[in-house]
Amino acid sequence: MNRQESAETLALQALTWLSSQPEEFGAFLNASGASISDLPALAASSGFLGAVLDFMLESDKRVIAFCDAGSLPYTAPMHARVALPGGQNVNWT
Repeated sequence: MNRQESAETLALQALTWLSSQPEEFGAFLNASGASISDLPALAASSGFLGAVLDFMLESDKRVIAFCDAGSLPYTAPMHARVALPGGQNVNWT
């Protein structure tokens, strides 16, 4: 599996985790403009998966909860985001 595929897999895991968190999932759907029925098609897009990680990275609380649930290092979402389209130009300040 290459770096982008690994990042897409992690983003899909994040989307799955979000879907199990009603309040966070609602906030994500509102922020993205996506509907639940849109998700299967959108989840095939690396650009959309980047947006999932962007949303996750907006909140340390989200990152910590997601990473704790998946036994991942807290830096995993940030490293995955860099591997997806648009992630190379992220300004973290």
